[in-house]
Amino acid sequence: MTTNRTESRLTAAAGAVADLGEEYEHEPVPPHARKSLLSVCSVWFGFPMNLGNAVFGGVIVYNLGFLTGAAAIVLGNLVLFGYVGALSWLAGRTGENFTQQTARTFGTLGARLPAAFLSTVVIGWYSFQIGLSGTSLQQALGWATLWGALAGGVFFVALTVVGIRALSLLGLIATPLFVVLAAVAVGYGIGDASLGSALSYEGPGTAMSFGAAMSIVIAGFSDSGTMTADFTRWAKSGRAAVTAAACAFPFANCVSFLVGGLVVAVGGATDPGSNGGGFLGLLMGHGPLLTTLAVVFVFANLGSVAAHCLYNGAVGWSALTPARMRPLAVVLGAVGLVAALTGVWAHFVDWLNLLGIFVPPIGAVLITDQLLLRRRAANRPAVTYRLPALMSWVLGAGAATLAHYLLPGTVDALVGIVVAVCAYAALERALRPALPGAEPARAAVRA
Repeated sequence: MTTNRTESRLTAAAGAVADLGEEYEHEPVPPHARKSLLSVCSVWFGFPMNLGNAVFGGVIVYNLGFLTGAAAIVLGNLVLFGYVGALSWLAGRTGENFTQQTARTFGTLGARLPAAFLSTVVIGWYSFQIGLSGTSLQQALGWATLWGALAGGVFFVALTVVGIRALSLLGLIATPLFVVLAAVAVGYGIGDASLGSALSYEGPGTAMSFGAAMSIVIAGFSDSGTMTADFTRWAKSGRAAVTAAACAFPFANCVSFLVGGLVVAVGGATDPGSNGGGFLGLLMGHGPLLTTLAVVFVFANLGSVAAHCLYNGAVGWSALTPARMRPLAVVLGAVGLVAALTGVWAHFVDWLNLLGIFVPPIGAVLITDQLLLRRRAANRPAVTYRLPALMSWVLGAGAATLAHYLLPGTVDALVGIVVAVCAYAALERALRPALPGAEPARAAVRA
């Protein structure tokens, strides 16, 4: 009897997982499984419209002033649109996830390095959101940070396990909630100031250059932006995928950064040099309804970031292994939760510097190979590794590192992108005829 009950429970659990739908971790998304334009757009526009970006936007405006800071925010987002839009177009045409996309350029074995690197990096952002949920609830409601982080971690993992459908639905909820509550917060924070006076806000900070501000904007989404294929592979065409990317960059990402900048410019921020434009505190103390909405907002808003990052990591590692996305989401979610509880998430500035230096050259190599030089790559046989791609990534990241430390004020990500593009074009031409190890792959990575 006990055995029968156990078998019944296992069968029911397996049926429940099957009902969640196929995530196509190990193969391109087939045409019949592609999603509507609204569904794919909601995945992307719900992602960048978050509290963390408002914090960063406030820090930028505090150091540069509102108009100059806004210019840095807009220009950084235009760079992101070109970068993420190109990678999205490729994904919409092929249905391939990021790891599969990378294997075509770096080789079936060579792709393991950038794919594993990025699939791990995004778990850092997931961990950051867990920590931020704990501190946000502690500041707003007096909850113990530990319990707030645990509640957030469990909720974020549950969202990710549901898959792409949950990310789409969450975007439809989190985005209007952000817009409405941000407007309310600005209204409470404006005090005796005016929106007109915000335009003339010059900012007393001096710790950031215009280039550094652009670098923060680009670096904040260089990881999941490079892995956009995990989301936009669900689009029905390359054009639909670019449209979805445009909903995030420049639209949603600009809104979230500028809201934070506006909170600082009207005088509504507390310690803007450190806390930027975080506006959750402005929503507290105005009655139980608004407080309840603010708590829902914390979980929905931070969840829209955490679940996306965990999804990137789980899809990436499942494509590199025989494992499926959902069990890996649970395992990686637990790892990220432990990291958050150790406090490592607090070093977000160092994390952003790492992303802006090492990640954009990966996408630059992919775009150059599969878009700019696509005719040369069209009939290329699969190989185990491709030295031009790997070397160009190293050269681009090296150039961005030198720019960061020796040329303060430059946009590190742009330096890395330009050098990687030029290096790949030159190395592809120079090394392709004589590459050792360019033999067809005997055992392809599951990518």
